[in-house]
Amino acid sequence: MNSQTQQKIPRRRWGIGALLGVGVLINYIDRIGLSVAAPQIQDLFKLTGFEMGLLFSAFAWSYAVLQIPVGMVIDRFGPTKVGRWGAFLWGVASTITAFSSGFAGIFFARVLLGIAEAPAFPVSAKATGYWFPRSERGLATAIFDAAAKFSNVIGVPLVAVTVVSFGWRWGFGLTAALSFIYFFAFLTFYRDPTADKKLTAIELNYIQQGGAAAEGKAESGAVNMLAYLLKQRKVWGLTIGFAAYGYSFYLFLTWLPGYLVQTMHMSILKSAGYAAIPWVVATITDLFVGGWLIDHLIARGHNESKVRKSVLVTGMLFGLAVFGATQTVDPVWAIFWISIALGGLASAAPVGWSLPSLIAPKGGAGTIGGIMNFVNNLMGAAAPIVTGYIVGATNSFINAFFVAGVILAIGIVSFVFVMGKIEAISDPK
Repeated sequence: MNSQTQQKIPRRRWGIGALLGVGVLINYIDRIGLSVAAPQIQDLFKLTGFEMGLLFSAFAWSYAVLQIPVGMVIDRFGPTKVGRWGAFLWGVASTITAFSSGFAGIFFARVLLGIAEAPAFPVSAKATGYWFPRSERGLATAIFDAAAKFSNVIGVPLVAVTVVSFGWRWGFGLTAALSFIYFFAFLTFYRDPTADKKLTAIELNYIQQGGAAAEGKAESGAVNMLAYLLKQRKVWGLTIGFAAYGYSFYLFLTWLPGYLVQTMHMSILKSAGYAAIPWVVATITDLFVGGWLIDHLIARGHNESKVRKSVLVTGMLFGLAVFGATQTVDPVWAIFWISIALGGLASAAPVGWSLPSLIAPKGGAGTIGGIMNFVNNLMGAAAPIVTGYIVGATNSFINAFFVAGVILAIGIVSFVFVMGKIEAISDPK
């Protein structure tokens, strides 16, 4: 298809991509609210570092446990229905958090939030597979993945100002309002391509002819598909590698503001400003390296598998810069090393999230995404607890960052030697 023809193709798919990105943005502002409000909550309820670690990880427990069942449900009912119910429950969970009166209430609300947000990323990954040809999958995936990073750029300061000005309960009231607004937006605008009356025939043909994932259920059934995929080496290579990414991501997501307050002796507002810097870097590398650069190189004729694998592994290697943060007590240098680490990890993340729809047999993308995100979030649940335990025992983040670096190295080995070439798994017989 020549460039003149491409210019005439409508761009409704990019509106859907933006909608999914806004959803993930709000999704992560919901999640990080506790990190920002943690000093006030810990002081008010006299909680230990270990108890705060439990609160930080409570979300990840229910979120992780539901990933595989949610992936199967999405493959069965589609992203439209599942996405609507999930978005509605985000607001409910945040509202309950705002009215909690102690450790038990907040813990319950965080578990509920994990249940509510479990479908968010698998829905976005599957919907992106439906709506975008393979040649645009990198940037389309980067839009919603970068939103997770950008949430820390605008979400942390926004929630911090609200918490400092009005108290921690109003911080969660803010996230509840944002969640309900998104629910109505998703309810109004999202449909799968073949059900979207505003999608033109020419754009639908462009999407489908470009290798978009086929809509519909797996012919073998959800349970059979799960059993089949669990036997695939490629699935486990992806899963282990992405879980290593998830450990470091959740460590920074939950403990970075606390690290700056405790180790660098900053106020809540100052720590929020400093903490935003690595997430700005991560947002940029996510969009331009993990998104635009990959699509650009593939469009120029470079091998698709090699391009995606190179960005994936190189990004993980840059993540090892977390070791640099163990060697300084200067906040400027600490943020420098953490920015390099997060920037590298962010460039790799869209590749990871694009892989389920690229390697899945028909009807299996949601299930692969569920398997991948299940193990990823088990590591996400472990990261804040392990970090809290290490910090409590040593009064230092040095060993916590060292553990994250070792786990990243294991993930790199899995991507390179276990996952293999990025290509579709054959359909189950």
